[in-house]
Amino acid sequence: MIQFRIQADSEIPASNQLFNQIRFAIASGQYSPGYKLPSTRALAMQTGLHRNTISKVYRQLEVEGFVESLAGSGIYVRSQGHEGGNRSQSPIFKQHPNSYKIVQQAIDELLNQGCSLNLARELFLAEVDWRSRCSARVLVVTPYQDIGAGELMVDELGESLQVPVQLVPMEQLMAVLDQTTSATLVTSRYFIGEVEAMAALKAVRVIPLDIHDYGKELTVVKGLPKSSCIGVISPSSGILRATEVILHGLRGDELLVITAQPKDAYKLQAMVKRSEIIFCTDQISYCTAQATIQTLSEDLIRTPKLIRCENYIGIQSINLLQRELGLI
Repeated sequence: MIQFRIQADSEIPASNQLFNQIRFAIASGQYSPGYKLPSTRALAMQTGLHRNTISKVYRQLEVEGFVESLAGSGIYVRSQGHEGGNRSQSPIFKQHPNSYKIVQQAIDELLNQGCSLNLARELFLAEVDWRSRCSARVLVVTPYQDIGAGELMVDELGESLQVPVQLVPMEQLMAVLDQTTSATLVTSRYFIGEVEAMAALKAVRVIPLDIHDYGKELTVVKGLPKSSCIGVISPSSGILRATEVILHGLRGDELLVITAQPKDAYKLQAMVKRSEIIFCTDQISYCTAQATIQTLSEDLIRTPKLIRCENYIGIQSINLLQRELGLI
């Protein structure tokens, strides 16, 4: 361990003496990249300086790029740019072994475009800060005519992300954005064009979501005999319209398809009486179908089979949103 000595009778402030000695230890290679500096307690015992003074020196070293602080771990010597491959030995890069190459390439590209290092740093920090602020507020956007799709997304995202999620009709989006510049807008790809156009005016981030592929459900439909009747219940009118088109393209006129929203009591009763299988896109639709079956139980010759679809949003989109919001 290097012994640092402070001359009490020197005209040079004690903090400057310690700063210069540590800086020399780094520059001379005595403290190599990735080396963990002594704790403030250990250095206080060695030098006789107050721990607050040592903390101030460490902060100055960090500001000037000589060291980096890892929360809960300590203070480590940073690569100074002349060690070549040793940069990847920095503690932060050891935790994320592939990240340093990505960061290096991004900075190199900025420098090639004429940016200074200080400007590159500011660009990185500005982007991280902006994303952090946007992540504090998540807005699901759908048009009024298909507000049910938004309700589905809000329910699933609230459960998956464990953060507050707000539903905003597309027709009210500009009024909401007038009140904030920090938000992440989320919508399905069906509505992405209109949402991006409005978000661009306010420089707000938009993340499109892909819906579930419904592969299991479509496999069931493919195996049904001709003349079967299928029921589909969803709060989203858009899902119901798309379902009718998809099923007609899949089976033509071989199947009878009845669709309904949970609030359509008359259509639900007709569906329960006619259908062999009823697909429900969410828990509310599933519970509504169960209640309708129970109400009509004495009049039913055959009880339809209920299938609760797994989810509305694709799992890859959920994972993407979690990463974009900094939740994983």
